[in-house]
Amino acid sequence: MSDQPAYIYGKNPLIEQLRNRPDKVEKVFLRKNLRGGSIADIESLASQHRIPVSFVPGGKLAELVGQVNDQGVVALVSPVSYHDFSEWLERLEPDSGTAVLLLDEIADPQNFGAILRSAAAANLAAVIVPKHRQAPVNATVMKTSAGTAGRIPIVRAGNLNQAIRQLKDQKFWVAGLDQAADQILWEMEADRPLAFVIGSEGSGIRKKTGELCDFHYRIPMANQVESLNASVSAALVCYEWFRKKNSPGK
Repeated sequence: MSDQPAYIYGKNPLIEQLRNRPDKVEKVFLRKNLRGGSIADIESLASQHRIPVSFVPGGKLAELVGQVNDQGVVALVSPVSYHDFSEWLERLEPDSGTAVLLLDEIADPQNFGAILRSAAAANLAAVIVPKHRQAPVNATVMKTSAGTAGRIPIVRAGNLNQAIRQLKDQKFWVAGLDQAADQILWEMEADRPLAFVIGSEGSGIRKKTGELCDFHYRIPMANQVESLNASVSAALVCYEWFRKKNSPGK
């Protein structure tokens, strides 16, 4: 299952994509008369992988991705393939070193892209998303993830609550991020398969989804700050788990 073809833009995201997943790049568009070291790198990498390059007016790039800071660089990429939840779970062999993120209706593509980047950097096993009311993998997501979208499985579930129940059947413990929780994130026990639920930007974790969680964590705050952006919260969760899994003696 996959989305329609998408565009990524910006020099660094495209270079990252050409170096790590050139098979996903179908065509590169460069603004006419654009020069510089990074442009030479893009041309060289595209040539190396036999990817066509077209020099076009700046207006053509705007037609493809809109009025964004494209840096004169746009690429058509093949769809990022979503993994079917049931098939992914059937292949999974979770152990104490397995952790996943479940996104409860993250609507902002910049948040989604940043979450994918943090999850990949912390070596989580997957990011699980619902089919509905969830930002798709589009050019903004690809840009914000800096080319890391697809480094780990993006798994799509028809019903997030049912996915949580199935994860629990596979011995996962499910933790929701909730600023009203008694436990703080630093108290996390990382010696078991874990699934972390990140709520939506506006309303957080839905009530029924929260009720399925085995426990909840809050992120300690100072200076009367009530909450953090969803992607920042997800990054803290990912790296607290990663820190505990890689601390001395582990």
